[in-house]
Amino acid sequence: MSDDWSSGQQTTLLEVLARVVKDHGNNTFLNMAGEKFTYSEVDRLSNRLANSLAALGVSRGDTVVTIFDNRVEAILSWFATVKLGGIWVPINTAYRQEFLKHQVNDAGAKVLICEATYLERVVEIAHDLPALKLILCLGGEPFPASPVPIEPFDNYRGDDERSPGVTVAPADLAALLYTSGTTGPSKGCMISHNYFCMQGRQQRRAVPQERHEVSWTCLPLFHSAGLNMITGALVQGSEAAVWPRFSVTTFWSDVASTGAVNLMLMASIFALVAHAPDSEEMLRYRGKVRMITGVPITPEIRKIWKERFGVKVVSSWAYGQTENSRLTMVSADETPPETCAGRAADEFEIAIFDDNDRPVPEGEVGELVSRPRQPNVMFSGYWKRPEETARAWRNLWMHTGDFGRIKDGFLYFVDRKKDYLRARGENISSFEVEKTYTNHPAIQEVAVHAVGVQTGEDEIKVTAVLREGATLTEHELCLWSIQALPHFAVPRFYEFRAELIKNPTGRVLKYRLREEGCTPSTWDRDEAGIVVRRR
Repeated sequence: MSDDWSSGQQTTLLEVLARVVKDHGNNTFLNMAGEKFTYSEVDRLSNRLANSLAALGVSRGDTVVTIFDNRVEAILSWFATVKLGGIWVPINTAYRQEFLKHQVNDAGAKVLICEATYLERVVEIAHDLPALKLILCLGGEPFPASPVPIEPFDNYRGDDERSPGVTVAPADLAALLYTSGTTGPSKGCMISHNYFCMQGRQQRRAVPQERHEVSWTCLPLFHSAGLNMITGALVQGSEAAVWPRFSVTTFWSDVASTGAVNLMLMASIFALVAHAPDSEEMLRYRGKVRMITGVPITPEIRKIWKERFGVKVVSSWAYGQTENSRLTMVSADETPPETCAGRAADEFEIAIFDDNDRPVPEGEVGELVSRPRQPNVMFSGYWKRPEETARAWRNLWMHTGDFGRIKDGFLYFVDRKKDYLRARGENISSFEVEKTYTNHPAIQEVAVHAVGVQTGEDEIKVTAVLREGATLTEHELCLWSIQALPHFAVPRFYEFRAELIKNPTGRVLKYRLREEGCTPSTWDRDEAGIVVRRR
């Protein structure tokens, strides 16, 4: 197998798996919380399941929905489905009710596979799932009454290890990965076989390692980040260690048990580990981890990981979406500016446009757009949504909906376009203002947003959640804001809440906060007589 991670080769998941099985079949592919599976075992077990699904009528172009925690059955279901020419649809395990119903119906799956933990959620909405004909459940017997038949997953593990013999092309769909739906119903991103393989090649370029070395993650396998680590291992024939969840108390013992040298983490995990007390396992494993990747990582947290844990490379220099994977990246031996998101990856062109799709001068803020340099390296459109696909792809560029700027070839993320603010004649990044508020010792979470309909000028509101035991008044936060923020970015409105409005993936629904506007508990700086002047 070629180790040319920069090549533009077109291939499929099945071709890559077949090559690895032939050359390195006895290598461990998956370490699922201590239970190991070789490449040959994954190939045989997924063949068995594929032949059982074929007997149920699953064939080319059919979708198969799965609801699994991080366990081997998630990966087996994926490979079994694509071995039939089908389309795998992993769903976020936090989803229930309308969120779950929308995605199952949108995918149009006849077969749904889940573990017992999530069966009740499916049964609860089953009468509103007209396309669904069968639920396969792992564990949980006896099953509850259901309008859709439920059968044990174990009965379909199968024993026929022959390849189903279905041929797929690089452009054929291998999965639907749904967006979070922060502005409306979530959309299914159509992901091709070659897109997944390209993600694996990018992963190996971004996180170089030898074939015998191990990568570790606890990120869910229904999101592209966790799957990137799986495909990165697959294209190389190396080992991916996948843990079911993150635990700050067992983190270092979990990692040490695998001997991992590269870790893929996300968001709050970086800070939680950085500030956790010393443990014997951490002290013993110090210096063994070579590289951690994920976003976001602040400069302060990056410094702690390097100095306290002996990690050589702490990389957050990447920007991507489900639609376009890693648009930017840096080589492992490059140290770019601290706050940038890297350079355009080999597979893509990127640019910054104004509202009329005209390029802006270097260094100015506009919408980030992209297009591929190679075929089948981006999503193939939104499932059953040709009009939304055409809107996103207008003028032959994919519009990300994010504001950024490019200087000296480096991309700097500024804000979500829909969250960008303008006040007192100045453009304001809600992302940057929120970063400022996270430095306040009493604030746990914060959302900065406009009030009501956004026009030429915005009235800015900060909605915050205080840390447990913290005391802070709106008046005090306003005075702190005047000292910490540019005068034009100081919010007019302030509100403390027990929690922010979020979707099941944990993303704050700012559009809901905008719609709610000034609630009865909102504090108004103008009514308090506080005037913010230019300094």
